[in-house]
Amino acid sequence: MKKVREVIAYKNYFENFLKEQPEKVQSKIFKVIEAIETLERVPENYLKAISGTKGLYEARISQAKKSVFDDYDDNYITDIQYKINRRPREKLKFESPKNIFFNLVN
Repeated sequence: MKKVREVIAYKNYFENFLKEQPEKVQSKIFKVIEAIETLERVPENYLKAISGTKGLYEARISQAKKSVFDDYDDNYITDIQYKINRRPREKLKFESPKNIFFNLVN
């Protein structure tokens, strides 16, 4: 991809910050920098001008929100799903297995 601008980090602050981040976060940071360098028009959710400065911008990089299922492995979820789906409806007080499942994991 052709660059339309260049991202320049101030001193070694960015490098020090980057080294402290997990590999997954580093990857996301590099993707945002690539978008900033290659997109003609960068969305404000990636880059915002810092008021009171000339040519100084803040890169906005957010981590994905945590999912309800992040704390559970696939085997645990499958096990709960299997148990709930095999129960007689009377034992669930005639509530749907889906509702019971989401109440258990929340």
